[in-house]
Amino acid sequence: MYNENLFSKILESPVEIPDKLFFKIGEVSRLTGIKSHVLRYWESEFPMLSPPKNRASQRVYRKKDIETILKIKSLLYEENYTISGARKRLRELRTQEKAKGQMDLFLKGVDRKQVQAAIDDLERAVRILES
Repeated sequence: MYNENLFSKILESPVEIPDKLFFKIGEVSRLTGIKSHVLRYWESEFPMLSPPKNRASQRVYRKKDIETILKIKSLLYEENYTISGARKRLRELRTQEKAKGQMDLFLKGVDRKQVQAAIDDLERAVRILES
């Protein structure tokens, strides 16, 4: 029998993402409570969820991917969005985050020339280290 209180508690429980660079699909499935085949399906429905594959052609998820999966899960299961509605909402959230980040840089007085100079310095350092 379906227990709504138990289901709600499962959805609301915070997920602690281990401090690792990459996660295999089984690990992501255990962390998020989403089955592997559903994760693969979501990749086809949500363009922002596209984990790269390693040399063995296995998906390798990053922390950012897991956060996206948890947001998708919340939109679909808690907020009752449709897949297309969740896709649209994620796009809106990403646009808002990007605009907020740009505004934060502007308010802090970060000069684009300074940022570009720092990027150029880092690229030179990488070239030196690679040679």
